[in-house]
Amino acid sequence: MASPSPSSHLSLFSKPSKQPPPPVQPLGFLFQFPPNRSTASSLSRPADSRFRCSASQTGFFTRLGRLIKEKAKSDVEKIFSGFSKTRENLAVIDELLLYWNLADTDRVLDELEETLLVADFGPKITIRIVDRLREDILAGRLKSGAEIKDALKKSVLEFLTKKGGKTELQLGFRKPAVVMIVGVNGGGKTTSLGKLANRLKREGAKVLLAAGDTFRAAATDQLEIWAERTGCEIVVAEGEKPKASSVLSQAVKRGKEQGFDVVLCDTSGRLHTNYSLMEELIACKKAVAKVVRGAPNEILLVLDGTTGLNMLPQAREFNDVVGVTGFILTKLDGSARGGCVVSVVDELGIPVKFVGVGEGVEDLQPFDAEAFVDAIFA
Repeated sequence: MASPSPSSHLSLFSKPSKQPPPPVQPLGFLFQFPPNRSTASSLSRPADSRFRCSASQTGFFTRLGRLIKEKAKSDVEKIFSGFSKTRENLAVIDELLLYWNLADTDRVLDELEETLLVADFGPKITIRIVDRLREDILAGRLKSGAEIKDALKKSVLEFLTKKGGKTELQLGFRKPAVVMIVGVNGGGKTTSLGKLANRLKREGAKVLLAAGDTFRAAATDQLEIWAERTGCEIVVAEGEKPKASSVLSQAVKRGKEQGFDVVLCDTSGRLHTNYSLMEELIACKKAVAKVVRGAPNEILLVLDGTTGLNMLPQAREFNDVVGVTGFILTKLDGSARGGCVVSVVDELGIPVKFVGVGEGVEDLQPFDAEAFVDAIFA
């Protein structure tokens, strides 16, 4: 293949495909990674699917978001197994309440408070939960250990739904919908993007990936692997010191011109204390907004669940800079600190959209508050 001209910022590398290549556009070359035969059968949606997405359908993005959310209800077992360590930590609650009586109320609630703190529910949430339980017990509204546990679950669910109710992807109504994935290094940002691409592709969406992580060379290679694995097309940067905003802008233009439904934009991992890099996110956000009015539709912040409440300062800084619309909490299967899910929603009023509960391609699960509460307090 001929080398790109020095002035070219972007290129797409073509791999052999049975389909004829699309015509060359002025914005760069389009490259497609055709799905591997061994993975296509597991990653593509069956032909007899009960719902086939079409860009021409009214409410396409609304249906897509709801369908993904509905899948969470059918994947409850993954959520249940993913939060096993948190559930083990909270199992002591059942022991505390098994032989509860009114005279033991203070002791039981003190131990309950300690248990919730260990699971990283945070002091604010914990105190509010325990105070509410104490009030209901003393008022005679809770008369057994089973009733206390039900009230505990109801209280946690209320915290999650009151401020973080809109857990479905909000993709607007213009094509393409643009989703930016942001976060610090090592949180699972690029992997989460690849798994999200797989989910969208399985539901019939035409997805374009944008390799906007221009600081880490391995990130582009990693995203190219995900593109090949999911059968998505990808736009990558080329040349010395490419600007992330330029890569994302060109990708969204490509998506708009060629009828893609969703453009998933990777960004460089950065510490929330590095203000120059945080400012770059603003440039990326402005760049895509110039191409598609109202874009990006979602800015999803990837947070490492193993850090527990330490994720809150990161979340606040990213939200202050770019206006985060939702969280992806990763690595929760390896953490006993699942209570942080409740704290981050209550503190910032931003919903959790997805949770990572395993290493598999299907283990990025749409967040369902009821399934989460049932999983940690089973």
